[in-house]
Amino acid sequence: MTAFRPDRRQFLRNLAAAGIAGAAVQPWLQLQALAQTAQSSGSDYKALVCLFLHGGNDGNNLLVPIDPTRHALYAQARQGLTLNWNSEPAASQLLRLSPTNTSGTDYGLHGAMPLLKARFDAGQMAVLSNIGPLMEPTDKGQFEARSVELPSGLFSHSDQQAQWQTDSFSPNVKGGWGGRLMDTVLASSGSRDYACVSVTGSTLWGTNADATLLPFRVPASGRFGMEGYVPTGTGEARNPLSEAIDDLLAAGSTEVFGRVWLQAMRRSVDNQRFLAGALAGATLPTTFPQGELGQQLQMVARLISVRGQFGLNRQCFFCGIGGFDTHGEDQRDVQQAKFAEIDEAVDAFMKALTFLGLADKVTLFTASDFNRTLVSNGKGSDHAWGNHHLVVGGAVRGQQVLGRFPDHTRNGPDDLGGGVWVPDLAIDQLGGALGTWFGAGSRLSDVFPRIGRFDSQALASLMR
Repeated sequence: MTAFRPDRRQFLRNLAAAGIAGAAVQPWLQLQALAQTAQSSGSDYKALVCLFLHGGNDGNNLLVPIDPTRHALYAQARQGLTLNWNSEPAASQLLRLSPTNTSGTDYGLHGAMPLLKARFDAGQMAVLSNIGPLMEPTDKGQFEARSVELPSGLFSHSDQQAQWQTDSFSPNVKGGWGGRLMDTVLASSGSRDYACVSVTGSTLWGTNADATLLPFRVPASGRFGMEGYVPTGTGEARNPLSEAIDDLLAAGSTEVFGRVWLQAMRRSVDNQRFLAGALAGATLPTTFPQGELGQQLQMVARLISVRGQFGLNRQCFFCGIGGFDTHGEDQRDVQQAKFAEIDEAVDAFMKALTFLGLADKVTLFTASDFNRTLVSNGKGSDHAWGNHHLVVGGAVRGQQVLGRFPDHTRNGPDDLGGGVWVPDLAIDQLGGALGTWFGAGSRLSDVFPRIGRFDSQALASLMR
């Protein structure tokens, strides 16, 4: 048989004609080698799930003070963005949270999150107050005097997304903190395939320092691999394109480009067959919402349900939802819809984990570019810094609000101007608490080199 001798331009033209150029080439190059054998993940399985709110979520309407004095300060600054509080639930836009650790001070959770409020009340969710990227503990005076190291690129979407995912402000600290954390817990002899999985495209969070661990991308739709290709053994009807690809793989090549291309295609086919087979039995009784986030978390739950086939006892997953760059007068309406989507999707995810018996083995946390200013710009709000976030899971010591809630006094001790808060908690502290639970132990400083600068007890009670 004549060796296959592909011409690059003709190859790309043929792909385009077949309708698979854009969708297919990218997965070929990104899919990694599949695990050679399926092993039991054991009873020590744990997973972290980062839920990124792209665009800068307005955390000032996620967690709201409801005592009369502080709510009045909040409302004065928020103007048209204010969420009203009323002790009569039917008349309130907020849901009462009664933390066990705030000496009787209650807060309001956004009214679009009744299911997560129930998780909070049941001890499965905690709220982190005023957290963000820091180089070292910082207050308003130190910030204004520039007497401490400060993160670079404050208030920038791209910089703050990167810093939340990497917790890195130095060229000597590379990769994302999820990937670096995985390096500390993966056995050197174990498989690294599928250790970090993204169901929402590219991410820095799951990449390790030397890029030997890259997030494996699995679309939430489940349509991975080459568009139009049907592997053998799936029970689906084969088509001419599938037969042609199999013929190409069988033909082989004597040229460098041909060999590299065929290797990439073979990896894609192998991964497509492996994942299709693994997920074929991954059915869950839980009904997930049909929105973007619901489908992402459903895929994460399905992957966790077949964890034994990956031969891993630790995994991290990255998912995300966009639309939080709200500068306009529709900010409240947009956030209402987004929070409702998060509420339903995360609750369904927790129900699926409970069915799997893994509710206490998986912890989900939210992250975002930054907060938005407390003070309205007349329509929406602008870029800020310290933000409020959620941590959800059966291993979370819930019904707590951790971190010092900022003083909402205009130009007060916590206000850098316009309602911008210097974070009270650092990403390092959240990562330290999650990393300790995850099993990083004495290697936490390898993941978070600055962790020794921060109070180790601030989030010591976050995880069980």
